[in-house]
Amino acid sequence: MERLRERLTTAQRALETINRLPLEKLPSDDVIRDAAIQRFEYTFEAVWKAAQIYLREHEGLEVGSPKGVIRACFRVGLLDEDQTRLALEMADDRNLTVHTYNETLAQAIASRIPAYARLMERWLKAMIERTERDERAFT
Repeated sequence: MERLRERLTTAQRALETINRLPLEKLPSDDVIRDAAIQRFEYTFEAVWKAAQIYLREHEGLEVGSPKGVIRACFRVGLLDEDQTRLALEMADDRNLTVHTYNETLAQAIASRIPAYARLMERWLKAMIERTERDERAFT
C-alpha cells in the first residue's frame, strides 16, 4: 500500500508541473509548448505506473503495458468509455513524442495537453478515492 501512495503522490506532483504552465500559450510559444510536452511525457508515465500498481494491489490484476493498464482501468470502473478512448489516444501521443520530433505533430499534441491534464487529474482522483475507501474498510 505504501508503494501505491508514493506513486500516487509522484503522479500528483508531476501533474502539478503541467498545471503551473500557462496552457493557453501552448500554440503560440514554442518554449512553453516544448516544456509542456516534456512534462506531459513524464506525467503520463507517473500516472499509468501508479494505475499499474493500483490494479495489482487493489484489483489483483497484473498488467504490463500502458494501454493494457488503461483498458483494465476501464474494466474496473476507474475510467468511463470516453475517458478510456481519450487515454488510449494520450498513450499514442506519448509514444509519438518520444520517438520523433515534428513541428506539426508537436503543435497538435500540445493542443491536446489541457484535455489530457484534466483526464489524468480525474484518473488520479478516482484511484485516490478508491484507495482511501478501501483503507477505511479495513480499519
